[in-house]
Amino acid sequence: MSNVPAILSPTEEDIQLLLSAQCHIGAKNVTTRMIPYVYKRRADGVNLINLGKTWEKLIFAARVIAAIENPQDIVVISARPYGHRAALKFAKYIGAEAIVGRFTPGTFTNYITRSFREPRLVITTDPRTDFQAIKEASYVNIPVISLADTDSFLQYVDVAIPTNNKGKHALGLIYWLLARAVLRLRGTLDYATPWEVMVDMFFYRDPEEAEKEQEAAAAAAAGLEGEEALEASADWVVEGAEGVIPANADWSAPTDWAEDGAVSAAPAAAASSWDA
Repeated sequence: MSNVPAILSPTEEDIQLLLSAQCHIGAKNVTTRMIPYVYKRRADGVNLINLGKTWEKLIFAARVIAAIENPQDIVVISARPYGHRAALKFAKYIGAEAIVGRFTPGTFTNYITRSFREPRLVITTDPRTDFQAIKEASYVNIPVISLADTDSFLQYVDVAIPTNNKGKHALGLIYWLLARAVLRLRGTLDYATPWEVMVDMFFYRDPEEAEKEQEAAAAAAAGLEGEEALEASADWVVEGAEGVIPANADWSAPTDWAEDGAVSAAPAAAASSWDA
């Protein structure tokens, strides 16, 4: 399927993940430089991406990333919101630096700015939304790796990974596969053992949904605490209260109930004398 060594070939599980995340679903438009990566065009006009070439370019990009001696010289950029979490996680696991959200103009060219960087490699999520970073990288001769859809312009892009870069699951999966491939090429992860990091960690999460989940968890915890407090209050006993027999009472000792009645009647008589 792909022209890579056998050890780097994708497994059946990898292909199933790519299909389930819809990494092969492209756009209705296709640019001239993306035509070689298109497998076919569906009846509804959507172009399908060849996953074999996607895997080839993924491994090629991983080899380029692994060749950088200092991982901190790599900058991962994502202006697209669906790629923020994936870019941050990818940068964390390979030791790179992530720039998510708005890219400050002059980051690669103006050394006076506080955010000035001099990376050796730039990784972008979308050539269209991250074009400012790609253009500045071309000014200072920094190679660029970018995820590219069928309608993406590949100007100043050195390595393009053809994939669906608009879906949150597709972006998270591609970054997860790329991070795993880099770790395997570095030797920190064995090819025979699966990566313990779940791919779900790279998926975009809606802040409102996350807040709702946190509120639900807090409410459930509060409910459990309330039930425990009620149970504790039901079991709580006031020491020295009338009619309460202590737990360590000696039941074998003889008890004269008449004497107890006489003793309890004496205070009552005294109280009645005061009222008189």
